[in-house]
Amino acid sequence: MPLTKPVSFKAVLQKGNRVQVPKLIRWQFKMDSEQVLKITVKADVAFSDEESFYAKMNRDGRITLPKLTLDLLQDEGDEEQRLVGYILKVSLEPAEDSS
Repeated sequence: MPLTKPVSFKAVLQKGNRVQVPKLIRWQFKMDSEQVLKITVKADVAFSDEESFYAKMNRDGRITLPKLTLDLLQDEGDEEQRLVGYILKVSLEPAEDSS
């Protein structure tokens, strides 16, 4: 049974612009790497916008965030600071089926 309802969690942005989906969530929904997900991320810092994109989870349970999404989340005035190591609020939901 793939993911059928929205679920949220907090995760640390890892090297390579990836976040790890907690194992308990993967087990609870028996998630596989074939399902397309709508992913919404928000940096856990003040005045941060949230950004959404569609992606599949890797077999190891990680989701790679697009560079454009990270650039939009990052504070425009601080070019030196990257979000690696920051806490992100991540929401996963099934992608809407257009058929």
